[in-house]
Amino acid sequence: MPGDAPEDIVVDTDGMLWTGLIDGRIVRIDPEGPIAVAGQVDGRPLGMATARDGRLLICTSPGGLLAMDRSSGDTEVLVDAVDFRPLTFCSNVVELPDGTIYFTQSTARFSYRHFKAAIFEARGDGGLFRRDADGTVTQVLTNLYFANGLTLTADGSALVFAETQGRRLSKYWLTGPRAGTVTPLAEHLPGMPDNISTGSDGRIWCAMVTPVNRAADFLAPRAPLLRKLIWRLPERLQPQIEPVVWAVAFDPDTGAAVAGVRMNHPDFGAVTGLVEHRGRLWLGTIGYPAVASIITPVTARLPGFEGGVA
Repeated sequence: MPGDAPEDIVVDTDGMLWTGLIDGRIVRIDPEGPIAVAGQVDGRPLGMATARDGRLLICTSPGGLLAMDRSSGDTEVLVDAVDFRPLTFCSNVVELPDGTIYFTQSTARFSYRHFKAAIFEARGDGGLFRRDADGTVTQVLTNLYFANGLTLTADGSALVFAETQGRRLSKYWLTGPRAGTVTPLAEHLPGMPDNISTGSDGRIWCAMVTPVNRAADFLAPRAPLLRKLIWRLPERLQPQIEPVVWAVAFDPDTGAAVAGVRMNHPDFGAVTGLVEHRGRLWLGTIGYPAVASIITPVTARLPGFEGGVA
């Protein structure tokens, strides 16, 4: 990998993998061949998706939502502010078949540089937004606790979104009698969910960036002043990410954990993005200068989940 911390990873219609590095470079990965730098953006690239027109949708922090031509690397700003408030932490994005784009903002207060501050302060100031085909942007959900990964269910009936600090996955319904409402999918997770994607069989794959940090959990309901003091401590004294290799597949209807992997590796961990492609699960990270892949798990015993595989 020609750089560090490839946070999310997605696949395009040509079978190429894409990721963004901490210095703003956008990288194309041929699963059977070379890696190439295809573009450069301002801000830290985070969640990505392939648009209907073939461009790459890229969330940046700070910055907002961009679209990048995969051939030329040219970029267009799609959303950089909502109601005159700059997007400080645009986190993940998905486009529907009709051209409607949904995206998350993790927090309205901090940028990626201070993501731990948002986790420690636990303000619940994240949100889900909709950009219509005419460019109109509307906030559809508020008070989310570090809104993060976002994916469309295989049947198109709902969006699934992750709240990292809230440790849960939820469904925002797009069709049917529940359209416009939210229902829980998986709650009280034993790890911190990050980016998510829909697998070839409809399962919802979730990157678990780290197990629950007891110190951060303890701080969440405490006085705001105490939480602010913690994240202002030197980095070495703050609660740290435990860099395990951890990914879990959830049933899109019941929320049961049905497959996954959890292991330690000396050269990889802190999984923040993932995508299933050609029988393998490709993993991104904020902790290492590499992407990784494993054979897509079909079933597995999952430590931390009651009863293992449902």
